[in-house]
Amino acid sequence: MAERTYALVAGGGTAGHLLPGLSVAEALVAAGHPASSIHFVGAERGPEGELVPQRGFTVDVLPGRGIARRLTLANVGAVIDLVRALGRGIGIVRRRRPQVVVVLGGYASFACGVGAVLCRVPLVLLEQNQRAGAVNRVLRRFAAASAVSFPDTDLPRATVVGNPLRPEVRAVAEHPDPAAARAELGLPADRTVVGVFSGSLGSRRINEAVRALVGRWADRSDLAIRHVVGVRDHDQFVVDLPTPPEGGLVYQVVRYEDRMHLLLDAADVAVTRSGGGVFELMAAGLPAILVPLPIAARDHQMANARSVEATGGAVVVPDAELDADRLERELGALLDDPERLAAMGAAMRAAATVDAAERAAALIEGVARG
Repeated sequence: MAERTYALVAGGGTAGHLLPGLSVAEALVAAGHPASSIHFVGAERGPEGELVPQRGFTVDVLPGRGIARRLTLANVGAVIDLVRALGRGIGIVRRRRPQVVVVLGGYASFACGVGAVLCRVPLVLLEQNQRAGAVNRVLRRFAAASAVSFPDTDLPRATVVGNPLRPEVRAVAEHPDPAAARAELGLPADRTVVGVFSGSLGSRRINEAVRALVGRWADRSDLAIRHVVGVRDHDQFVVDLPTPPEGGLVYQVVRYEDRMHLLLDAADVAVTRSGGGVFELMAAGLPAILVPLPIAARDHQMANARSVEATGGAVVVPDAELDADRLERELGALLDDPERLAAMGAAMRAAATVDAAERAAALIEGVARG
């Protein structure tokens, strides 16, 4: 007889949705549940088809894509795929009969969320942002519990657990070693380090502001900037790249950062967006200038940023207001005031929830027990 599925973890499409789910699944394994009893359902176009098996779990992927929040012909195909995915997702829940379904958000989680409702399987929502995403809002009335990252998130029966961290980021939080991280990344040990990153695609707004600022600060011998440009614009960005003089600013340009945990450990301050990654900043005790993505659903990145700013660990600059002048003013003020920077780092660390994965896993176990 096949082993019954304990938890079906549904969602993905992006690493931001998937990685917290993987961390929770690993916490469930650490609590005594076999990895073979935890099954993922994700998006055909997402990273889960590769990442989930690497972490020792099984996965089914569903067809489809996200529905654009504007009228477009592409939405016709998206709706057709959603209907196909819905049938498959309901079938997976019916066949596996898990003790609990965990929804991570993203369109791929909707089908299994509906399947949980129809099959009377307890449902737990995992929400990374201060303002809940569309799928979690649709399913919230049916949820037995919601594991949320921020207080006042608009989901019912909510328990604040924080956002589950990747193991390598948690290791940085628990055993920081900035000197070793800098050596690994080729960054100087004796300079203030600024980390700039804005997701795998990158941000033109942030990139252009930093590019101009590098030209202004080219002679600074006290500073190093590691700039993760993103895959979308990297090749164009590096044409006519500013080149600081020898002995001046150390400027590293990276297309994609596959060692983000090292950059979080190495940096003294970050310039970045404010998605679910703000919890990694907090765990690392890394002060930040947050530039929320203005087109994020329900402006959730601004809500995230304001919540972090309220802890004292970050400065918020709206995307439309970011240019080289504003960045020079805000970043320069932090670099010129080491005591303020240290206080912001301490505030970030105090606001972190390093054991969020275990907290979420305990909540899921409680729901599964009934």
